[in-house]
Amino acid sequence: MPKKQLTIEEKMNNALVPEEEWPYKLPDNWCWVRLGELFQVNPKNNVENDDIEAAFIPMALIDSDFSGEYSYEIKSWKEAKKGHTQFANKDVAFAKISPCFENGKAFIANNLPNGIGAGTTELVVLRNIKIVPQYTFYLLSTDRFVNGGRHTYSGVVGQQRISMDYVKSYAFPLPPLPEQQRIVSRIESLFAKLDEAKEKIQNVLDGAEKRKAAILHQAFTGKLTAKWRKENGVSDDSWEKRDFKGVAEIKSNLVDPISYQDFPHIAPDNIEKKTGELLDYNTVAEDKVKSGKHRFYSGQILYSKIRPYLSKVVMVDFDGLCSADMYPIEARDGVSAKYLWYYMLSDIFLNQASTAGSRTVLPKINQKELNKIKINITVISEQKEIVRLLDKFLNKEKSICKSCEVSLAAIEAMKKAILAKAFRGELGTNNPAEKSSKELLREIISI
Repeated sequence: MPKKQLTIEEKMNNALVPEEEWPYKLPDNWCWVRLGELFQVNPKNNVENDDIEAAFIPMALIDSDFSGEYSYEIKSWKEAKKGHTQFANKDVAFAKISPCFENGKAFIANNLPNGIGAGTTELVVLRNIKIVPQYTFYLLSTDRFVNGGRHTYSGVVGQQRISMDYVKSYAFPLPPLPEQQRIVSRIESLFAKLDEAKEKIQNVLDGAEKRKAAILHQAFTGKLTAKWRKENGVSDDSWEKRDFKGVAEIKSNLVDPISYQDFPHIAPDNIEKKTGELLDYNTVAEDKVKSGKHRFYSGQILYSKIRPYLSKVVMVDFDGLCSADMYPIEARDGVSAKYLWYYMLSDIFLNQASTAGSRTVLPKINQKELNKIKINITVISEQKEIVRLLDKFLNKEKSICKSCEVSLAAIEAMKKAILAKAFRGELGTNNPAEKSSKELLREIISI
């Protein structure tokens, strides 16, 4: 017997979420609808000519963070569609595999060649021409949808996917069509202002490295303390160039780690590039260190001799062991260790280190090459003044960058709050006099 056709009312009852399952209360003229009843999920395109051009979108060409940006390759429809997920203009697509799902790889298909495309099988595509695509896209970017999907992951690590039952049964807050359009306009207006602020803050952050490089250059070419020298009767001739070995001593001191199990263990990976910041580290025992390591002491400088990481240099205030890929360095008499550390973070030093010797293709800088690097040095009193000024400037920069990071986090939190309000009908855009979205649902189901 042929399958009994459901009436419109039966379809409506299947589509509407029962009140006891509502995630929260919506405005009276909205309704909760099962996503799978509202959209065609992973639809097929009806294309008669297999030879026409179409877009092909692998996962690598979809941007993250719900930016909605993507690019595509052009293939024949026959080639593009074979074994792949299909979509068309105005469809909304999102990744279903981890970590692409939680990383926000999603887009609204638009301006595709001949209006059609296909792509990675790890996409879920939603189609409903009667719902504003941007409304659906913003809904998919909410914590409620993403976190809920993550909790349904199944499969082996690296190949985990969200449950399609979760997608199809997801409670979708459906407002009337005009309200969808107003919500999208309101979100875009608010986001535009936040993005403008975010860009300005990000520019400050992005300029931090240039500002630091500039102040270090001024410090070690004598410009930073020119006024100080005049005020303190120090001649410009106090500056000179010395070989590295004339200002510091490389303390190669390999020991057996077995006797130092509780000591801190520092490797190049524990040092942030170009900042001199020490990151989290473990003890010798925790890192299961077995081969020979250098013994270092408080007040020394640890310097990565691996060529891609020559900007990893840190000054320590504790004893421990460091990787054999590092040099423990001690400042000689008349040289401030912190002055030397700052110098080793400067481009003046790094440019020499990166090209030191004739064997630049080798992975490490050897002691002979390091010892030949030129150091701009002045009297100890000026060194201390330079260190004082650099401490002041860089601490201020660190504070500025921290404030920028806090502000960026606040902007992201505001965006999430805006989205949460949007899908509760709390953006101040809803018109309670508009007819219920159930009429829109009825129209969709009747197609």
